Amino acid sequence: MLKIAFFEIEDWEADYVKQRLPDAELFFSREKLNKDNLPEILRQNSGLKDFDGISIFVGSEAKKDVINSFSGLKLITTRSTGFDHIEHSEIKNKNIKTGYVPGYGDNTVAEFAFGLLLNLSRKIYEAFDRIREKGEFSFEGLQGFDLSGKTIGVLGTGRIGRHSIKIAKGFGMNVIAYDAYPNKDLEKELGFQYVSLDNLFANSDVITLHLPYSESTHHIINSENIKKMKKGVILINTARGGLVDTEALIKALNEGQIGGYGADVFEEEGITKDERAFLLYGHPEGHNLKTALANHVLIDMPNVIITPHNAFNTKEALMRILDTDLENIKSFIEKGETKYPIPNS
Repeated sequence: MLKIAFFEIEDWEADYVKQRLPDAELFFSREKLNKDNLPEILRQNSGLKDFDGISIFVGSEAKKDVINSFSGLKLITTRSTGFDHIEHSEIKNKNIKTGYVPGYGDNTVAEFAFGLLLNLSRKIYEAFDRIREKGEFSFEGLQGFDLSGKTIGVLGTGRIGRHSIKIAKGFGMNVIAYDAYPNKDLEKELGFQYVSLDNLFANSDVITLHLPYSESTHHIINSENIKKMKKGVILINTARGGLVDTEALIKALNEGQIGGYGADVFEEEGITKDERAFLLYGHPEGHNLKTALANHVLIDMPNVIITPHNAFNTKEALMRILDTDLENIKSFIEKGETKYPIPNS
């Protein structure tokens, strides 16, 4: 019988795993796993070697010291899209199989992006707040605009970006997109057009960001690029805060160059390895005070709506994380290989 230890796992997740792995011997811990924090039961039990596999999350570290604590380890899976908390060279040396979660919130985040967009285009929150806070049942000053017929520019056509394209098409929008690696088959399939970045800025009524954060995408929305945009453009960011220069954004909002901003991320959040980590650990990185103060200015602007990194957070998305991990484990049990191995591991 295969013996598997799960770390950083909540009670409801443990109950779910038990139901779906009835033929495995299971150990569960809410603790992180690292060389300085092996769970107490494992410290007291010399049977560390008895575990064939471990399932972890981003707070754990499957580095050399930890891996060597589990003699005979055959499998490491992580319930996350990121995997830099796992030492790949050591895994290769020991021929340990791996698994990860390549995606779990593609439609989830795209749907949320359009929730932000609809709030801005139809002034939904402003209307609700007027009734709740002022007791005024009036639509004066709440005129919005149709999405149908407008051009939306999608920056990044990966998993989330392509769902955004499908949703935009459902609203009757014209879709243009930019990606460093254009997918011509996808372009034909979904009926949109790849354009240059400058073309996208110049012709979009709405811009939605679905890019990964990297050195090359840092502040891709900056003072120079904002000047190239249509006056009054609506900007949506459910990707990463660092894609947008906050100071340049505030200036553009004040001047009306950007007509509205909907975001689920702050620049001060730093680099997010995995959204689900927020549920467990909050925001561990230090905040840049200047950016933090600028964010407070954003919160008070009438043409801005900001949410607390919640776009990924649905029951279905969290279940997909766990289901994908179980798929990896079941595939290993049945075939000796995981369904989604970590690339190059």
